[in-house]
Amino acid sequence: MTKSQIAKIAWKPDGVPVATRFDDPYFSLEDGLAETRHVFLSGNDLPARFAPGFHVAELGFGTGLNMLAAFLSWRDAGAPQGVRFTSFEAFPMAADDIAKALDAFPEARAVAAPFLSAWADGVREFDLDGFAVEVIIGDARQTLAAWQGKADAWFLDGFSPAKNPELWGDGLMMQVGAHTAPGGTFATYTAAGFVRRALDAAGFDVERAPGYGRKRHMSRGTLRR
Repeated sequence: MTKSQIAKIAWKPDGVPVATRFDDPYFSLEDGLAETRHVFLSGNDLPARFAPGFHVAELGFGTGLNMLAAFLSWRDAGAPQGVRFTSFEAFPMAADDIAKALDAFPEARAVAAPFLSAWADGVREFDLDGFAVEVIIGDARQTLAAWQGKADAWFLDGFSPAKNPELWGDGLMMQVGAHTAPGGTFATYTAAGFVRRALDAAGFDVERAPGYGRKRHMSRGTLRR
């Protein structure tokens, strides 16, 4: 991994990391873990849908907070076997920066040690007590097209569509649809019209739902084919 691929981070006084490339924070300034649970877990009807072999996929791994929230939710659901979490990330954060960011969320930080240890060693495929995680490094516009998997639930968590339009384009959203299992779902914090239209074109019935905190709306949907 070259230095240019490592995420460059600036820190707000309250400890929130900001990606300097996109000038966008990694998580909600109000409560990132609560936002993750509202948008990505509840938005995909989790943990109720967790079952053996269930597969979560994500665009934008960031700090790993969504993954850890999913892990905690899976564990609370009785830890069904064979559940997997696959994330696509172009600019991975350094392990020290991830650890510093997660310090803001004691519940997630308390279970993060095995993940942080693997990450610091350069390992991008690891197991958390039976919860299998793989982070695929590279531009998702190429890596997702080459992926052989299909997700039951998608967490679409790229930086703001206005600042990171590459991760929300028509072609990539079409790939999300193509890599979704029958009856699969997505959830995202954004309600941007062009994102919603792209997901509709990709085969999802898209609906607007109440957003988290000061954000009025988010989007969620179910594959209709």
